[in-house]
Amino acid sequence: MSDQRRGLTFGVAAYVMWGLFPLYWPLLEPASPAEILAHRIVWSAVVMGVLVVVLHKGAAFRALWADRRVTALLLVAAMTITVNWVTYIYGVTTDRVVETSLGYFINPLVTVLMGVLILRERLRPMQWCALAVGFVAVCVLAWDYGRPPWIALVLAFSFGTYGLAKKSANVGAVESITFETVALAPFALIFLVVL
Repeated sequence: MSDQRRGLTFGVAAYVMWGLFPLYWPLLEPASPAEILAHRIVWSAVVMGVLVVVLHKGAAFRALWADRRVTALLLVAAMTITVNWVTYIYGVTTDRVVETSLGYFINPLVTVLMGVLILRERLRPMQWCALAVGFVAVCVLAWDYGRPPWIALVLAFSFGTYGLAKKSANVGAVESITFETVALAPFALIFLVVL
C-alpha cells in the first residue's frame, strides 16, 4: 500500500472513531467528564510508553526533556489538549453534540488565522475568499444555534493553540504525544486514586 493510500486509510479510520465517541461516552455514566479524561490520560500514557519502547524512540523522548523551549511548548500543548478533551467530553455527555461539532468546524478557521497572525503565513486571494465563506458559514450556524456557542469556541481555540504549540515544538508525533500524556499522568492518577 502506498504512503498516500495508507495515510488516507488512517485518516478515515481516525475520523470514524472520533465520530463514534459520542455514542460511547454516555454509556460510561455515572462517570464524570473529569473521570473519563483522567482515565484517557493514564491509559494513553501507558500505550504511548509501550510504543516508545517498541519503536525504539527512547533516546528521542528523553532528549525532549533536555530542551527547555521544547519542554515549555509541549507543556502548553498538554494543557491545551486537556482543556480540549474535557470540553469535548463534557459537550458530548451533556447532549451538546451539535455544538461540539461546530467547534471542530470552526477549528480550521482558527488554525488558519493563527498561521497568518502569529506565524506570518501569507494567503492567496482565493484562500482569503475560502476563509470568508467558512466564516460566514460559521456565523450562520452559530446564529441558527440560538445562543453563544461557548463549547464550540473553547474547542476551536484550544485545539488551534495545541496545533500551534506542536508545530512550534517541531518534534515527532509519538515522542510529543508521549511527553504530553506522561506530563499529565501523575495528576490524572492522583485524581483517580482520590476518586
